[in-house]
Amino acid sequence: MACPCPRPLFLSFPKSPAPPLAVPAKHHSNSATSVSLLSSRARAVSASSNAPSPSPPAPPTDGVGPAAPTRGEVHLGRQLAAAAAAGARVRAPEEDAEKGRRRKEKRKALAKKTPSGVSCCYGCGAPLHTGGGEEGSPGYVDPATYDLKKRHNQLRTVLCGRCKLLSHGHMVTAVGGHGGYPGGKQIVTAEELREKLSYLRHEKALIVKLVDVVDFNGSFLARIRDFAGANPIVLVITKVDLLPRDTDLNCVGDWVVESVVRKKLNVLSVHLTSSKSLVGITGVISEIQQEKKARDVYILGSANVGKSAFISAMLKTMAYKDPVAAAAQKYKPIQSAVPGTTLGPIQIEAFLGGGKLYDTPGVHLHHRQAAVIHADDLPSLAPQSRLKGRCFPANDTDIELSGNTLFWGGLVRIDVVKALPRTRLTFYGPKKLNINMVPTTGADEFYKREVGVTLTPPTGQERAEGWCGLEGVRELKIKYEELDRPASDIAISGLGWITVEPLGVPSSDPDGSIEEENSGIGELHLTVHIPKPVEVFVRSPLPVGKAASQWYRYQELTEAEEELRPKWHY
Repeated sequence: MACPCPRPLFLSFPKSPAPPLAVPAKHHSNSATSVSLLSSRARAVSASSNAPSPSPPAPPTDGVGPAAPTRGEVHLGRQLAAAAAAGARVRAPEEDAEKGRRRKEKRKALAKKTPSGVSCCYGCGAPLHTGGGEEGSPGYVDPATYDLKKRHNQLRTVLCGRCKLLSHGHMVTAVGGHGGYPGGKQIVTAEELREKLSYLRHEKALIVKLVDVVDFNGSFLARIRDFAGANPIVLVITKVDLLPRDTDLNCVGDWVVESVVRKKLNVLSVHLTSSKSLVGITGVISEIQQEKKARDVYILGSANVGKSAFISAMLKTMAYKDPVAAAAQKYKPIQSAVPGTTLGPIQIEAFLGGGKLYDTPGVHLHHRQAAVIHADDLPSLAPQSRLKGRCFPANDTDIELSGNTLFWGGLVRIDVVKALPRTRLTFYGPKKLNINMVPTTGADEFYKREVGVTLTPPTGQERAEGWCGLEGVRELKIKYEELDRPASDIAISGLGWITVEPLGVPSSDPDGSIEEENSGIGELHLTVHIPKPVEVFVRSPLPVGKAASQWYRYQELTEAEEELRPKWHY
């Protein structure tokens, strides 16, 4: 049988522009044609690789048919691009060493964070233990109680022995060292507490910084970035309920913002608050909820600025709408008049939407009055009620300040070297410290005789004998340009402040002292004696009292400057 004829085979190709027709040479074979094509492609690749441009070569355009790149060209292009990218990523050895040093520092700092498996006292943050100390030591728990709570997974509800004593009014200090408190128990040093906060600068957190309005300069923590790193900061001013009556908080808020700008601290906002009357607490909570963005929130500040009281006020306010905060109220940090109550970070489940709240140990500063007096005298430095200015000389006296010395307890001595006849000093601070005025010629003898008796603290003859004395001396020259407003404040770190008024005493003779009032610009000379580590700050006068709203002047700012300044709330 004859074979059927094979069917013709039709092949289809994608449409592409036809290559230009080339007339083949008569005497060239197919192998010669292939060699010429390869050599031309090699020359093209060599030319592209030797180009002077430093940027990696662009990948060849994709095509089809004869215009498509070969697999070798695609591979070569990828290799050249990868080599160029690797060269751009090469760092200098110094950069690698610096990055390694930072990683090592971060690991070292994070290692100081309290491990998650360690149970701590919910009142002070000290790790719980059952031995190796007295019953009133931080973290101590009776062994039977510890075993029972551990068996039922309830160690987070345990209060240590020291916190129980503090809750009953006992003054049990635990901080010693540089910035600690002389006398009493010294279980942990101020340096160790600062080390416990070193990991914060490596955490992603929102920092709420607290500053005591009564001790604004002494408790400000100018080097807060050493602890906070680059984390955002919300500034909270506490204890505004202690300011004198009829104080205009608008003036105080503007004064605080201006002080923050001068100190070159970048903050999100400023809030004036009172943990006792709950003024301004709602505004702080709204700011935290808006800015925390699922991060943890750390309450940071110097010792005894009211961090634990502020957290209690926050939880109390949040409890109305947040069931998590309502449950956290049962186990909140202990509050005490003893600076250094909190000895470790205390984790609090306070937010329904994620993120935790942390109470932190106070930063103990050596330049505050609390660091030089005995532990039993610490309560005398804490104002318990609204401040009331004490003026010297009083309005109903004709005594002049020049040539006189004023003692503020046994902690401050002010010699008035040069002043106007009607110059007045107004003291704002704890009421337990008496103020005495004597002639400067007999001031040394008066102090030696009355320290520990009339001039307290130090309290008692025994403490007076071991008292370091007023060895620090600051000579102040206070300039004034306007006679109808205070010239400045003299702030004593850890105590309060003294307002200097060039013409504070009302004149009994309306027609007299004309020459004095027309003198204009002048200068007052004062000498301040304090214990050696304590610092003295000269600042613009804090506008307190009813008359402050009349003499205080708001800063005149442009729209651009106003936009850059942090906003304040209360």
